[in-house]
Amino acid sequence: MCQLDHQNLAQHPTQVGSTANATSRPVQVIAVASGKGGVGKTNVSVNLSVALAQYGRRVMLMDADLGLANVDVLLGLQPHRDLSQVLLGRVALEDILIEGPAGISIVPSASGVARMADLAPAEHVGLIRAFSELDRPVDVLVVDTAAGLHDSVISFCCAVQEVLIVVCDEPASITDAYALIKVLSREHDISRVRVLANMVRHADEGHRLFHKLAAVCSRFLDVTLDYTGAIPYDDCLRKAVQRQEAVTVLYPGSPAGRAFNEIARKADKWPLPSGSSGRIEFFVERLVGSGF
Repeated sequence: MCQLDHQNLAQHPTQVGSTANATSRPVQVIAVASGKGGVGKTNVSVNLSVALAQYGRRVMLMDADLGLANVDVLLGLQPHRDLSQVLLGRVALEDILIEGPAGISIVPSASGVARMADLAPAEHVGLIRAFSELDRPVDVLVVDTAAGLHDSVISFCCAVQEVLIVVCDEPASITDAYALIKVLSREHDISRVRVLANMVRHADEGHRLFHKLAAVCSRFLDVTLDYTGAIPYDDCLRKAVQRQEAVTVLYPGSPAGRAFNEIARKADKWPLPSGSSGRIEFFVERLVGSGF
């Protein structure tokens, strides 16, 4: 049974906390991607963001499915401005931010704006660079990309330090995840990606999915896959979606809620970037000027 549980999660260890100086340390940037739609990628992005905020991180979540916004719908939010207006130069990025659960800052995208789904490469670069102009203190930026191999997905995956690919127990999910990893590895020299198994029935299923994907990648690609963990199939997650809330807030003690907290605990220990990769990156000025 899913019992409502709004318990204070302040007992989680704070790795960064409110005393961190955003201009004196690199910003950790994580792209959440998938080879195909329907694998729960946006749910992962939202709940990972909230769980990291519950650990004391100052988190920003960017809805990077540029023409088909999902984050605001998933959380029952109604933004009055979005990235399409930033791109037109009508408002600054700071002006469109809205607050989400656990105090996360959300960068809403446009919904039903066809042009946003087909931006030119230079426009992707402009959006990425806009984050370096933000004065708001940020420890972690989570980028919820579109599904598939769209140019925007590749651009955003190349602009982050961590790529987290979500897979589920469907042949098309594994096949399409491999296709995305292949493009990132062969065409963009990304040498490591992290994998999260979603909607698994038991822990062994998550490991099996990962090893299936890792086996084919090790055979044909020069890329390292790291297993981040698994999120179980959980009726509490479905109920949270229906209520347009994060399961990590509504049912933190549920199997899915605990799993997301464990994923956040791992992500909190991922190494911070030590410098620019030479590609266009989110928060590149802060990264280069951090002194790390």
